[in-house]
Amino acid sequence: MRIVMAFGTFDFIHLGHLSFFQQAKTFGDKLIVVVARDSNVKRIKGKKPFFSQAERVKLVNNLKPVDLAVLGDDKNFFTAVQKYEPSVIVLGYDQKVLFENYIRRKLDEIGLKKTRIVRLKPFKHSKHKSKRLKKFYNLHK
Repeated sequence: MRIVMAFGTFDFIHLGHLSFFQQAKTFGDKLIVVVARDSNVKRIKGKKPFFSQAERVKLVNNLKPVDLAVLGDDKNFFTAVQKYEPSVIVLGYDQKVLFENYIRRKLDEIGLKKTRIVRLKPFKHSKHKSKRLKKFYNLHK
């Protein structure tokens, strides 16, 4: 069974996220989505997410392309990777290239040299992007 793994906050689900999950699922048999903990979102983005981690996991778990959504570790990004040993890790079109290089290096270190990293395509990112939608609905700070 080919496991595909995706990571993200998924705070304000929209068609761009759905496209992301649908694209991801095409790379394997089972899609596992690791949802960021509130503490990590605050640390990385500088503010807490609108929806709690429990709400975001529940929402993502109920999306058709997703086979399993789990909470990420609060300290180690690779805890879920080591647990599920995915064949493919998918990245969004807007995640930094340096992040991709870091993931590759860490995968090699933990013995997952065959795990592929795939960058997915955007879906109408001029409209379906969380930042733009939050700004439109005046949910940004």
